[in-house]
Amino acid sequence: MNDKNFDSFVNQMGVEQLIRMFDLLPDVLFWIKDNSHNFIHANQTFIEHKGVKGIEKIIGKTDYDFSPAHIAQQFIRDDEKVLAGKNVTERLEMNMTQSGDTAWYATSKRAITNENGDIIGTYGITRHLEKQAKALSNVDAVKAPVDYIRQNFQHPFTIEELAEVAYLSVSALERRFKKYLAKTPKQFINEVRLENARKLLIETNMPISQVGDETGFSDHSYFSKQFRLFFGELPSDFRRNNIHL
Repeated sequence: MNDKNFDSFVNQMGVEQLIRMFDLLPDVLFWIKDNSHNFIHANQTFIEHKGVKGIEKIIGKTDYDFSPAHIAQQFIRDDEKVLAGKNVTERLEMNMTQSGDTAWYATSKRAITNENGDIIGTYGITRHLEKQAKALSNVDAVKAPVDYIRQNFQHPFTIEELAEVAYLSVSALERRFKKYLAKTPKQFINEVRLENARKLLIETNMPISQVGDETGFSDHSYFSKQFRLFFGELPSDFRRNNIHL
């Protein structure tokens, strides 16, 4: 089948039939959003994951309707990157299952364009890695140090201490983080601290300086600088802009 015949066949099928194929993937969450982050479609696994009875409970809603604010912010930030022309590919992350537990996921997102090439929305898939043996072996390669970081981010610790937890040399630890998370251990520690700081800024009235202290930043000015580099605005601006959440 040449390209012309393929295009003709796909056109005969119609987009709706293609989309519904994702209902056959029980371990994959699939969704489509417009450029305002509203859900346009989701597969059955996504619907079940969100704990609603049908697609009508998904359409027109945003991540803020289904996830805690600090997690929804993460999803929206990824969407903004895709709407700006960037791809999100196999990003390894820990997130909540339907039961409220944490688990490993890998997420990829792409832009949707119209006939003129204008970006009009996004689509994406998320895979629950613990249901896939090969992916789980990759996760296990960094699970011990990642768990340690998530449990101890409030306290100061060195990369040497983190390597000891993983029974690795510092260089081996850094190679694993680069291979499986596409970042250094220091970058991951910083991101975990900043994500938790963002959660406290949204969900509490805690003074900003205390938020920094509670998330492992002993220097207030350094905390503000890192927050701005990562999220594009100062902690005070972020709280003010998200006070409605």
